[in-house]
Amino acid sequence: MAEESGQEKSEQPSAKRLLDAREKGQVPRSIEFTTVIVLIASAVGMLFLGERMLRSVAEVMRVSLSVTRKEIFDPAAMALHFLHSIEIIALDLGTFLGITALAALIAPASIGGWNFSTQAMSVKPEKLDPLKGLKRIFGPKALIELVKAFAKFLLVGIISTLILWNLRDQLLTFGMQEVNVAMSSLGTLVIWVFLAISSSLLLIALIDVPFQHWNHIRQLKMTKQEVKDESKETDGNPELKGRIRRMQVELSQQRMMQDVPQADVIITNPTHYAIALKYEQSGTGAPVVVAKGVDLIAQQIRLVGDANEVPVISAPPLTRAIYFSTELGEEIPAGLYIAIAQILAFVFQLRRYTNHGGNKPQLDTEGLPIPDELQRD
Repeated sequence: MAEESGQEKSEQPSAKRLLDAREKGQVPRSIEFTTVIVLIASAVGMLFLGERMLRSVAEVMRVSLSVTRKEIFDPAAMALHFLHSIEIIALDLGTFLGITALAALIAPASIGGWNFSTQAMSVKPEKLDPLKGLKRIFGPKALIELVKAFAKFLLVGIISTLILWNLRDQLLTFGMQEVNVAMSSLGTLVIWVFLAISSSLLLIALIDVPFQHWNHIRQLKMTKQEVKDESKETDGNPELKGRIRRMQVELSQQRMMQDVPQADVIITNPTHYAIALKYEQSGTGAPVVVAKGVDLIAQQIRLVGDANEVPVISAPPLTRAIYFSTELGEEIPAGLYIAIAQILAFVFQLRRYTNHGGNKPQLDTEGLPIPDELQRD
């Protein structure tokens, strides 16, 4: 419609347009990022489980080759052998497959690209149009994919050449080693090389992720007329407004969780409330609330903090005081400066103790000063 009217799509997509696109399965996706994360997870899994998996496979082969002639013609005995073989390899293989499957789920979800939509699975006649198919093959998107493929080929080629050149002397020594030792060393070396090459592709993935987000927004941009028409359509529709508000809350929570790893400390209630604070030491402002929540959201904040080694401190009165007095993105009130200063001083001392040793710092959370007007039960 925009192309037919000749109007330029200059307006940012509205919340409704983003919601409609999401329901149709149109979300920013980076195949490069997902592929790289799965490759790295596979390499790490092989580093830790590869030797055990090889031993398990060898044991399965030994068990399989030890079957007697009598057992071959006994279905019950063969079933037991099969179950025993599965039992030998299931744990290690299942762990490895679980790691890669988890990586394949987490990677797209981390950039907002994990979405199930029945509309995206439906058959659309326009997809069968050969003319539109040719446009897709020779269009800008195909050209970008070609550039990415060439960049990956070039990067992998350069990294592989450099690695093999630096390891040329070590590779020559394998011929003088015993077969078992040489095979083990070579296998470990191959996994490390695979990990290095996979990690190098992360460079392309980190460029592709912001590009996909930018391109997704660009494709959903609206003309001024579309904005006016949508405003007329949505005004007075409480159900649609409710859906938009829920989506806005969901997107806000996703952005909030992305800020938790950068927090300096997480203060908890300890079970019902959680507050993540960030303090820019080089700045002149007070600590800022980068995440806050109750119950399930509070639990998620703590889990993300634990995963990223953000200190978690239980200080119920202080947590409630911040939660009810400070909104997301705001600085803490002046009345809590002293209490937060003691918390941050303890966190910085704890980091110094962790890195360099010495006397372990202590913190009395019950003695933190909180003004009466900020206290909440």
